[in-house]
Amino acid sequence: MVRVQNKLSTTIPLERVGVLVGEGGEVKERIEKIFKVTVTVDSESGFVELTANPEGDAAALLRARDVVTAIGRGFSPERALALRDEEIILDVIDLREIFGRNESDIARVKGRVIGQRGKTRKMLEELTKTNISIYGHTISVTGDYESASTAREAILMLIEGKQHSTVYKFLRRRRRLEKIRRMTELWQPQQ
Repeated sequence: MVRVQNKLSTTIPLERVGVLVGEGGEVKERIEKIFKVTVTVDSESGFVELTANPEGDAAALLRARDVVTAIGRGFSPERALALRDEEIILDVIDLREIFGRNESDIARVKGRVIGQRGKTRKMLEELTKTNISIYGHTISVTGDYESASTAREAILMLIEGKQHSTVYKFLRRRRRLEKIRRMTELWQPQQ
């Protein structure tokens, strides 16, 4: 018999603990109810432990941890709770892995991804049908696997220094190819 791990943990920034807990504990309770887990939050350190309830399962525990992580990475609870759908994933790009601790490079890249008055981020979200959060030293994406992968690729292009127009062209071309693929699937004879 295989024993399934029933506890997971993560750490979120202290300034996001209040968002995770919510007014009167409402967000925390909602996560516990949806995923059938118990969420224990240490407001001194940001350490969060998730324990599966007897009626919960390992997949729900993993999704609950992703929701907590997403909230910690700057997503609103509503956007983070989209992760309860098994088709939606969270992808976190840690800019420290690319630039080390060079804060000026991290700030520059975050500015490129956000764009003037948030225009670039908004375009990335619209063209990829994802949600993007730029928080601290990370850029996080939620969406279905294909969309999140495309958004990640576009973000990495911006990090590499590609021009915004080049990235937008790439995304429009990708979107056109996706539409063609879906149309051909519709017209394929069923077996």
